[in-house]
Amino acid sequence: MNKRKLGKLEVSEIGMGCMGFSHGYGQVPEEAYSIEAIRKAHDAGCTFFDTAETYGSDLFSPGHNERILGKAVEAFRKDVVLATKLLITPEEYVGKCLTLYDATRKHLEESMRNLRTDYVDLYYMHRTHDGIAIEDMADAMGRLINDGLIRDWGLSQVAVDTLQRANDVTPVSAVQNIYSMVERDMEKDIFPYCLAHNIGVVPFSPIASGFLSGKVTTETKFADVDDARKYVPQLSKDNIQANQPILDILREYAAKKNATNAQISLAWMLHKYPNVVPIPGSKNQERILENLGAANVELTDDEFEALEEALGKCTVHGHRGHVESLQNSFGNNWKKK
Repeated sequence: MNKRKLGKLEVSEIGMGCMGFSHGYGQVPEEAYSIEAIRKAHDAGCTFFDTAETYGSDLFSPGHNERILGKAVEAFRKDVVLATKLLITPEEYVGKCLTLYDATRKHLEESMRNLRTDYVDLYYMHRTHDGIAIEDMADAMGRLINDGLIRDWGLSQVAVDTLQRANDVTPVSAVQNIYSMVERDMEKDIFPYCLAHNIGVVPFSPIASGFLSGKVTTETKFADVDDARKYVPQLSKDNIQANQPILDILREYAAKKNATNAQISLAWMLHKYPNVVPIPGSKNQERILENLGAANVELTDDEFEALEEALGKCTVHGHRGHVESLQNSFGNNWKKK
């Protein structure tokens, strides 16, 4: 698979989001199946794997997803780039004789134990917090880089003004925001800023929680427990119906290119931006390999321009947006349901 850069980090142009092995999509697979899936992805050329300390906290103990990923890649750890995310609040250190750096390092050390590694390649602040100055977090991340415990750092679900303030203190290597054909807010300012400052963009949910695959229909039943898709705006029955013109366009191009809808949606963003590295997530081995196979689907300039023009004529129904603080996040909302 071709490689791309996230700051100084070199990764496969398509990565793998591992969350689904622990929560978010209903019943989770057996651990052995999940480990096998990660290893098959690596065999298929994927060198970039994404997790978070909180993935699994609803059904298992925190760190469940990190532990699965750590077991899976232990034999080839030096050949891959591991990204994990920190979720921190001021209550963890204010008034406790700790600094933000101390508290952040404590989280990081636990993640490293889970991942069976002595460093993390890319460490994100999972969500900003109104009580934590982003400049202070950037300074703490810079110290961890100097300590040799992380190679680079990033931000998730962030606005461009916050990104700029952070980047001015410690250069940011990656921004992980929601981005797809139906969630394109980042095109206004995040992508231009990141292109100008050598920052990679790592879209999560690049297939819109499965909508763009065409496999989610108005008849699809989501799990009663721990299934975030029930709360994704584009996956309401009304919006699935209203957004059908987008699927019709995808099917047309998929037929032309002997590809799947999902592969076309990924090939589209790979063609559009040189600094984008999508991390589609799935708990199904077949879907994981299909998504990675999008690296073999190449749109010509003419095909891309025609696809862009067709998409530009569509009205997208249902919108989530990419700016979320810890206090106001989609994740918090659906977990409370």
